Amino acid sequence: MDYEKPEALNPQIYPHASPLTPQPDGEATLHNFDEPPAPEDRRDFRGDSLWRVLHERHINLWGHLLMCTGLFLGCGKSLASAGPGGAVVAYVVMGTVISSVISCLGEMTALMPVNAPVMEFPRRFVNRGVGFAVGWIYWFAYAVLAGQQLVAVSNALKFRYDDGKTFLNWEVGERVDNAVWISVFLVLVVTFNMFPVRVFGELEYIFGCIKLIFITMLIVFMFFLSIIQPRGDAYYTEPLGTRFWNSPYSFFNTAYAVKEENLETQHVITGSLGTLLGIWTTFTSVLFSYIGMDIVAATAAESRALADVESMKMAARKINLRVITLYSLAVLTASFVVPMDHPFINGQAKSVSARSVFIIAAVEAGMPKAAHFFNAVFCFSAFTCGINSMYIATRVLHTLALRGQTGPDFITRRLRACRSGVPVRAVLATGALMMVSYMGRSGEPGARLDELSNNCTVSCLVVYATICATYLCFFRTLEDTKLYGNMSEAQAATYDRDHPLYPYKSHGQWLKGCYGMVACVILILFNGVGAFIEPFNVRNFVSAYISLPTFLILIIGYNFRKHGLSLSGWWSDKSGDLSNAVQATSLRRKGRLEFPDDGFTRENILRFFQWIWVWIK
Repeated sequence: MDYEKPEALNPQIYPHASPLTPQPDGEATLHNFDEPPAPEDRRDFRGDSLWRVLHERHINLWGHLLMCTGLFLGCGKSLASAGPGGAVVAYVVMGTVISSVISCLGEMTALMPVNAPVMEFPRRFVNRGVGFAVGWIYWFAYAVLAGQQLVAVSNALKFRYDDGKTFLNWEVGERVDNAVWISVFLVLVVTFNMFPVRVFGELEYIFGCIKLIFITMLIVFMFFLSIIQPRGDAYYTEPLGTRFWNSPYSFFNTAYAVKEENLETQHVITGSLGTLLGIWTTFTSVLFSYIGMDIVAATAAESRALADVESMKMAARKINLRVITLYSLAVLTASFVVPMDHPFINGQAKSVSARSVFIIAAVEAGMPKAAHFFNAVFCFSAFTCGINSMYIATRVLHTLALRGQTGPDFITRRLRACRSGVPVRAVLATGALMMVSYMGRSGEPGARLDELSNNCTVSCLVVYATICATYLCFFRTLEDTKLYGNMSEAQAATYDRDHPLYPYKSHGQWLKGCYGMVACVILILFNGVGAFIEPFNVRNFVSAYISLPTFLILIIGYNFRKHGLSLSGWWSDKSGDLSNAVQATSLRRKGRLEFPDDGFTRENILRFFQWIWVWIK
């Protein structure tokens, strides 16, 4: 029974029950859709099931596809707001917050490999209404995020760089209206998401490799620009070194510029308050660069390695290490070659792409052709980010339909239907919401982009705070299982975090859960502080806070519909279900370096290179 305590649960990976088991609240049990991978020729061409065809290598690279656009086009804003040191600190601090969230999600998913863990675990350990609300806000966030990427592509195509010394532009992009570019790329993004997931996965793997190589190349390029002798046509005559960290510059920016909707500076706040505001607003914009790391769990329904606990463990750890390290190094090296008071990153750029510190660095180093290449990659990056954001949104909507949480039966029946393992109608419904990107056609270039990205960031912050709260409830449930004396020794070992076969844990994880939850809640509550500075900015206020009341309304509406005014039913509406729990199959754990022999031997050398390959593949 769904409401029973977790004592004497029989851990299993793929329980085979009836295709759709009703729950007391009328929902479907999601893990009954977990089926072992079937041979290709035995998969139904039509049906309600996704196909398990993605490999570990696909999942490991997908996390790098989201959100490179935030890094490429947004780190200049961070540098201008917080200063070079403040920007690096912001990327590191926000990286620890996201790492804590992914570690919480990774541990739960490794122990209980279920579909749609971001929604399923809140439903099990917090409240069914919370799981329902997370599902809908998660879908909305990624659908809007996909639309925001279309705006980013259209703005990047209108490339124009003019600083009085160098003039660069893309005439085709400037002559065509934004709405045309948005329409073209909307069709392309929807088309890519219609591909069978086997083809889609291979394409995304290639895209991820390209972007990972490009970020690494950017880091090396920025570093060498700061130490090599400048070219003859460069804007400077001596190696830059760390001059933009030294006087008359500073570690933090002590001035915060209050801008109007057209990005013109209205007035400047200086001193300690200006420094605080600059760093605080940078936190939210930096967090946008990290959105999408939870894709390792979002792909569970189509992963062949769903029950391979080592795959989930390594995917979570690799994304944490790779993305945070690469992003922090990219911002650090960029701060060596572009000053925080550069006019283009402070609102005077002729186009969105001209705000990129990487393009500015290339132009001022006397390499305008490199700037064109960088902008082309930025367009490619935004386009692929849109594809992946839409992928996540469609799978979330499909899962909601499987649970019967998408409205009337005739709508739900169509949203859960798949063709070649692809939820086609969920793709089309998500594409319809992505038309919000046409908002980006109006206003100053970059203004609507910032509003959409802020709304997506706050929506994801709500989800991330919920994940951390869910982990704390999950941790409490594991502790409660020790109080029951009717479990077998094998079951007790399955729920023991200190057991050597426990799938995945990190030290002090409950503290990370608390840290992640508190940090996300604080960011949610105070992310819109800039809107309150005179004059009050209504648009920024709405984009900063609309997600929170929407989330609360969804929770209240769900619980009121299920339980009416019986508040006791609201708080007890969770199962605490620990079924589907698994253990590692070997004491030799992937990613851990253990030498079989003593000394410098052939076996030890092979084991070392195997360990290196596990972490880089």
